[in-house]
Amino acid sequence: MNRYFPLCFLLLVFFSRPAQAQQNTKQIFIQTDKVTLGFTVGKNQKLYQSYLGEKLANSQDNGLLPATRHEAYVPAGTDNLFEPAIRMVHTDGNPSLELRYDKHTTQQQEENVTATAIHLKDPKYPVEVILHFNAFQKENIIKTWTEIRHKEKKPVVLSNFASAMLHFDAPNYWLSQFHGDWAGEMQQQESQLTSGIKIIDSKLGTRAHKYQSPTFLLALDKPAGENHGELIAGTLAWSGNFQFAFELDEQNSLRILAGMNPYASEYRLEPNKPFVTPAFIFTYSRTGKGQASRSFHRWARNYGILDGNKPRLTLLNNWEATFFDFDEKKLVGLFDGAAQLGVDLFLLDDGWFGNKYPRNDAKAGLGDWQENKTKLPSGIGYLVEEAEKKGVKFGIWLEPEMVNPKSELYEKHPDWILKLPNREEHYQRNQLVLDLINPKVQDFMYNLVDDLLTKNPKVAYIKWDSNRSLTNTYSPYLKTEQSKLYIDYVHSLYKVLGRIRQKYPHLPIMLCSGGGGRVDYGALPFFTEFWPSDNTDGLERVKIQWGYSNFFPAIAMSSHVTSWGKQSVKYRTDVAMMGKLGYDIQVSEFNEKDLQFSKQAVANYKRLSDVIWFGDQYRLVSPYDEDRAVLMYVSENKSKAVLFSYNLQTRHRDRFTQIRLEGLDPQKKYMVQETNLYPETKSSFTANGKTYSGDYLMKVGIAVSPTTALTSAVFEIVEKP
Repeated sequence: MNRYFPLCFLLLVFFSRPAQAQQNTKQIFIQTDKVTLGFTVGKNQKLYQSYLGEKLANSQDNGLLPATRHEAYVPAGTDNLFEPAIRMVHTDGNPSLELRYDKHTTQQQEENVTATAIHLKDPKYPVEVILHFNAFQKENIIKTWTEIRHKEKKPVVLSNFASAMLHFDAPNYWLSQFHGDWAGEMQQQESQLTSGIKIIDSKLGTRAHKYQSPTFLLALDKPAGENHGELIAGTLAWSGNFQFAFELDEQNSLRILAGMNPYASEYRLEPNKPFVTPAFIFTYSRTGKGQASRSFHRWARNYGILDGNKPRLTLLNNWEATFFDFDEKKLVGLFDGAAQLGVDLFLLDDGWFGNKYPRNDAKAGLGDWQENKTKLPSGIGYLVEEAEKKGVKFGIWLEPEMVNPKSELYEKHPDWILKLPNREEHYQRNQLVLDLINPKVQDFMYNLVDDLLTKNPKVAYIKWDSNRSLTNTYSPYLKTEQSKLYIDYVHSLYKVLGRIRQKYPHLPIMLCSGGGGRVDYGALPFFTEFWPSDNTDGLERVKIQWGYSNFFPAIAMSSHVTSWGKQSVKYRTDVAMMGKLGYDIQVSEFNEKDLQFSKQAVANYKRLSDVIWFGDQYRLVSPYDEDRAVLMYVSENKSKAVLFSYNLQTRHRDRFTQIRLEGLDPQKKYMVQETNLYPETKSSFTANGKTYSGDYLMKVGIAVSPTTALTSAVFEIVEKP
């Protein structure tokens, strides 16, 4: 038979035991409404993964699951021949660890969340490893992390510390990973796993996701599509160095290790102090990538991002209109553009600070967070008031983690900066990284934000940037324990963000890192949205935003209309409306029709945004499969939908098939109406203005793609009585 059991019963038949022999075996199940992760305690008291797949309809069948082939969390130093989940050197120098089941607890944290903790102990050493699992019932998401404790007399040394280890048995494995660089983030690449180890990792410290994203899709047997195929989708909630290891052994079994990268990070763990890994978050789907993504989107809105079920602000940013060249008068003039568009907020970007070393370019001033008296003689408060007179709120850009060598901060506190002794400084974007592990630096960063908001309580938005990765990687504060740096830096960042959120729990803050260099569910609980890429070319943004949509919801994805790209303003706007709409453009340079269109587009977006932000997303045609991309959002009650169609670099002879819609109610009637039309144009689509049953739209479909390159369309689909 070519078919195998769901995400693997993980045992070949000759390893299985009769059901009668398993009746007294202890089993532990982590379950959502549709997914089960099962463990079995063997006679040797070791913990084994026995199942990962679709929840069995009859719970009595759980007792039939094969039991003891793949140890759940494999330690190093004993009989393990492959990559371990954990490696520890004890106080006496013994480099081995053995983990046996001790107990487990299950608690209902809330109606929708069940928490399970499985305690494993070494029989010879006072070491405990606790495997934590939170099961989110309705979203079908499992969140797992590891806690390591010991009571030895002196510190032990950890050199491997996986957040999760998962096991699979299938004929074939297909891995989709997401990679890129500045202005080319989240490019999807799929390949078949072969014997040995495939590693996806980062060693960049901060801005760690610049080249590789801490996300993946793993399909079993054959590549999965949007609506077919068996897979898991996984991501690590960590903003620093990460590692995914996919190891295929001689029996074609696959083990996945997910967690912080152990590179240069041996960790001396003191007695009675817990070492807690970041969470690995995953879901399982038997019906393709689309279902996995919708599970992540629902979970993210409820648990993964700040205020994920609340409205967002549309905005106008000044960066591409002015760059560093602005003054008070010019900024106040730009407020008119925000008011004309009808957006909610004006965002002042880089360049507003520094006096001894004015921030007139990227070479100076970073770290000196006082208003530049030449540019802004009346201060931030004046700008806030002037913006409000025009009916818009005011937001501001910060990069708190970084410093220019040409700054007062650098002169006063050289001991606050990450840099190697006896080596010349190495710069990226003419800047260095502050030693965030130092409590004084943490206070400096917190006070920067707190002082700004205390003096200007009407500031309504912050863009938090981080434009470089870690080099010169030496902490003056840590001194002899430099191997803690990569890990403790991220924990320190979260500590500062936690302090800010404790005092300002709902202030909208965008997560930016030179584009999409830090997009993960470790940071996002502190942020309302993220900046996917500095590349806002409408054509290239289609693939970038498509990649992010596998794991992150539209409400969190800031998407701006800018002057990048040679497409029409309509095309760039339609692409931006796929996420959280904003503008970064000189509005005064719009011609009359472009301005008329843009004003109407903002109004349209505000009318449609609830469906885009909170609806279920269905990716209908991938830009990786055709020279077009089509996707739609459907409201929870299936009364409304919004469909986006983008033609890419199509050729004259291209002909596109009709699109079958998804997610609608087959019994309901829907009117299809093209919206976001450019002034003095009419819809050319035959479906425009017509009413269809949901059944027809999903089985027969409609034409939504013309043949012309770089054209786009937005359709509003509304239930008719």
